[in-house]
Amino acid sequence: MRPHFVAILALMLLQPIKVQARTDVESNLRAGVAKVDITPPPETPVIGHPRKTSGARDPLRAGVLLLDDGKTKAAIATFDLIGATDDLVAGVRELVHQTADVPRENVMVTASHNHSGPDFKKEKAWAQDLVKKLSGAVSQAASDMRPVTLGYAEDEITFNINRRKVIDGRAVVRLNPDGPNDRRVKVLRFDDGRSLTPLAVLMHAVCHPCFFTWGDNATPPHPEGFPKMSADFPGEAQTFVEKVYDGATKTLFLQGCAGDIRPNLPGDPYRCADEADIQWAGRDLGGAVVRALAHAMIREEKGKRPSHYKLRCASERVVLKGKDGPVEAELMAMKVGPYLMLTMPGEPMVEYGFKLEAAIADRAVPIIIGYANGNIGYIATADAHEVGGYEPKQSALLPEAEFEILGGLNRLADKVVGDVFESFSKHPPGTLRNK
Repeated sequence: MRPHFVAILALMLLQPIKVQARTDVESNLRAGVAKVDITPPPETPVIGHPRKTSGARDPLRAGVLLLDDGKTKAAIATFDLIGATDDLVAGVRELVHQTADVPRENVMVTASHNHSGPDFKKEKAWAQDLVKKLSGAVSQAASDMRPVTLGYAEDEITFNINRRKVIDGRAVVRLNPDGPNDRRVKVLRFDDGRSLTPLAVLMHAVCHPCFFTWGDNATPPHPEGFPKMSADFPGEAQTFVEKVYDGATKTLFLQGCAGDIRPNLPGDPYRCADEADIQWAGRDLGGAVVRALAHAMIREEKGKRPSHYKLRCASERVVLKGKDGPVEAELMAMKVGPYLMLTMPGEPMVEYGFKLEAAIADRAVPIIIGYANGNIGYIATADAHEVGGYEPKQSALLPEAEFEILGGLNRLADKVVGDVFESFSKHPPGTLRNK
């Protein structure tokens, strides 16, 4: 055997074997997805925990997922930013409407709540550049819409923890392993049937992305906070998942009810992360997502997928009771087949997710999202207001706002789930009588 042939054979044997299982997709739902790098110039100030930075550790990105069930169009846009401010929401909705013909009210705009990125309001030149880049991403997604089916699975992370503890009737800042927490990772995969690689991934987790920000201003190696911009753990996890699939999928992050949930980095009261910490969190979340994605493709799970997905959207602007007067907020529901996403425009405490799930879990698969379609700040529970602490004191809302928000989201759930009389009857109330 010739030496060069032996060398070639050896290289071939060292290459990983990739088995691609192609199946035909029978589905009314079509999807298109794209992502774009939105990293600002090196000396751009960061918002969240302001500090000096120079350059970026990793890219900040935006993603857009377009959906069309043949009757209704919708979109989800995600950003590695601290919040979905009103101007960002309005701009993105107009762009998606003009580029992909999606109704403005059917566009969900979300942020990861990243504490190591720029301020969309203040950095005007960068914000204009972001919009241009996003326009290209929307065009790309719209030009490659494909029939898809949806798979769903859950897993867990280990790095998040509650940051409130009630001592002698009042709340203090404290890493509290006994406090309420949600370690579940919810994962939706959109499959076009061309391989075992998903076209797109939506991953949902609950934790403040503040690994790289200052904590006790004393702990080395970064007592003043990490000196570079970053997408924090959501960006690290997205990169991890996309590398597992050789860059052939697009992963978008949805933040949950993380108002009182942060990274478990002990200090006084907590410390800034280093490189080992961010790898821990990114690989913990990324690994959970990859496990869930794989499980959703086994034959028992894949056999549960429907071939018809009804896409429904509803939104409502509510006026909440605030400390300094009324606070206007947008609530939204988006249902894709059996999966129901409900959004709040700010930082809801973790209990909001549990309460909403308890109300709707036997009617749909719930995914509760914060930091979407606006930013009214902290959304504390009525119970939290009684004992005080950082979140309720920072909140612009009064305790009564909890019941207004929960009521509004339950009304929207009724509309998109469609299993109550008012949502599907063609007859006005009072026109039918028992005979």
